[in-house]
Amino acid sequence: MAEPGAAEAYEAARLAFELGAAVRELRLARGWSQAQLAAAADMTQSAVARFEAGGTTPTLPVLSRIANALDADLTVRVSPRTGAA
Repeated sequence: MAEPGAAEAYEAARLAFELGAAVRELRLARGWSQAQLAAAADMTQSAVARFEAGGTTPTLPVLSRIANALDADLTVRVSPRTGAA
């Protein structure tokens, strides 16, 4: 993490992975395949697969389409870190 930008890149990768995992959990809870979610969200199956694997960071409009397809609410928030003033 000594390289410039390494911490930021790690954090971005962590967030992308967590977003993908959350969508995968919702998709599986509904018993859907990646292809079914892709069709409902007007995406390709490979785009869904990359997203669920944390390989891409989607835009807010894409996240909104995925949430709508899964009949889920999309909540974006910024909150203070623990101990921040």
